[in-house]
Amino acid sequence: MVGGAPAATPAPAPAPAPSPAPTPTPTPTPTPTALSRPADHVLVWSDEFDQPGLPDPRRWSYDTGRNASGWFNHELQYYSAARLENSEVRGGRLVITARLESRTEQPDWGGQRYSSARLLTAGKAQWTYGFFEVRARLPCGRGSWPAIWMLGAQGSWPAQGELDIMEQVGREPAKVFSTVHTSSGSGGQGKGGAVQLPTACSAFHDYQMLWTPQGLRFGVDGVEHARYDNLGTGPAQWPFDAPQFLILNLAIGGDLGGAVDDSIFPLSYEIEYVRVYQRQP
Repeated sequence: MVGGAPAATPAPAPAPAPSPAPTPTPTPTPTPTALSRPADHVLVWSDEFDQPGLPDPRRWSYDTGRNASGWFNHELQYYSAARLENSEVRGGRLVITARLESRTEQPDWGGQRYSSARLLTAGKAQWTYGFFEVRARLPCGRGSWPAIWMLGAQGSWPAQGELDIMEQVGREPAKVFSTVHTSSGSGGQGKGGAVQLPTACSAFHDYQMLWTPQGLRFGVDGVEHARYDNLGTGPAQWPFDAPQFLILNLAIGGDLGGAVDDSIFPLSYEIEYVRVYQRQP
């Protein structure tokens, strides 16, 4: 054995320092797409709700046609006609009120425990294309289902087309949505979009739709949240070159409205104005 001092253990090489992480580039917030009345569109129809009492019969009628047989979507309301308790103009607003009551005295009563109103312009006014604006404050209550929408004046659903300018349900009070229904996409397959609106039930907002031969744009307070383009593939996808009439209603329960909390009644949906603008040559 060869004697001597033991060999020194070599020092470990230092671990390389990690490369500094690059500073992330912030993702820019998309600029909201504005939605406003085109400059060449003028007012052709409106209701400012400035005459107290029942809604103006020159502009509005009442849809009560399915009270006896039951309303679509398994809704639970009875729609009254020309009844101040359910539709009244007061304080410069149309107030549609849903109530917990059974209208057993009515010959078309279908067993409903709630009353409300569904107003429409069918037979009085209809439009093809235009800019539509409704200023409203929505009701908040589990089971409520207010809407601003349009249906084709000819044909049957869904081939006639349906334009839901605004819908909201009480179980999601801070969200409003817009949907297009056609024979190629109806019911749960309708096309559209939604937007968060925390003050939908506490403040008035402008619900808007621009309808042109090229497509549809939906918005709230001048900001677009949904659009639907005319793809040029025919009426199954685009039945919107024909007149439609306007509907304002407050449904209760149903497939979309859901379970109802009876403590919310009476519940009111307030509309400050309805305005329709169209392009002038």
